[in-house]
Amino acid sequence: MNEPMIAVLAGGTSAEREVSLGSGKAAALAMAYTHPTRLFVVDTDALPEGLDPARHIVLSTMHGVFGEDGSMQRLLDAAGVHYAGCDAKGSDLCFDKWRTRLTVSAMGVQVSPGRNFLATAKPTAAALTAEFGEQIVLKPNRQGSSVGLQIVTSKVGLEIALAGVRQGDWIAEKRILGREFTVGLLRGRAMGVVEIVPKSGVFDYSSKYTKGLTEYFAPAKISEELAAAIRAAAETAFAACGCRDYARIDFMVSGDGELYLLEINTLPGMKETSLLPMSARCVGLDFIALCRELTAPAVERFQLAHTARQ
Repeated sequence: MNEPMIAVLAGGTSAEREVSLGSGKAAALAMAYTHPTRLFVVDTDALPEGLDPARHIVLSTMHGVFGEDGSMQRLLDAAGVHYAGCDAKGSDLCFDKWRTRLTVSAMGVQVSPGRNFLATAKPTAAALTAEFGEQIVLKPNRQGSSVGLQIVTSKVGLEIALAGVRQGDWIAEKRILGREFTVGLLRGRAMGVVEIVPKSGVFDYSSKYTKGLTEYFAPAKISEELAAAIRAAAETAFAACGCRDYARIDFMVSGDGELYLLEINTLPGMKETSLLPMSARCVGLDFIALCRELTAPAVERFQLAHTARQ
């Protein structure tokens, strides 16, 4: 059997298109060291022309709506194309932050107190501050890369933020003050814990993608006990949400040492300087080796399926 080609998908139509294009280019260059590779730039909410289920295995670096929400994965399934990463069901669940919260909390992974609401039936600032205090995180329920995320620190600030909520599905949650961490997972096993220290105090879109606005410590300078707790919570959440192959999971640790899950990223950033590669380097995987490992389970599924047909 001829060796499969890795089809790296990048771009898309979401607010994170430019981020995805950067990830795709970096991942394709790295994949080319170990596999025949082709970069496909996606410009519509459809699979790119030229994908061949008999030849290609997809490594998607697309983010946001269509890329991460299960829509693209369902199209790949329907076309019979094997792909790395979470399947459609797991992708859809993890893209929905509220459903993710309910799922992981049922398995004992703590999340911040919060409320889910539609813009057409949004709560008042008075109701939210009475329930959660004046330090509140307001964010879209189904977006990635901190798109639309707002941190409010007063009732007046919350009133202004809520006035801008005109459509869609949202979450308001009590802000956890403390230290932020992330950890990558391969085949459900946690790698190294990375600490994220934004200079502004908030890891928003600007802090993520503007050079120099955030410091990273990989591995995090924390006790082995805390690192183990973060890794264990990540592995529990990964399994609970039906994730597959790999993911990156973000946490906050409050000032009194309580651990809270923030979100699960099923298609995290894939530049060499991104957080998942940072986590992988903590356990001895450079970027080329990481890309090879991300696709390895999909290569196995592809080979098993093609052997079964013979």
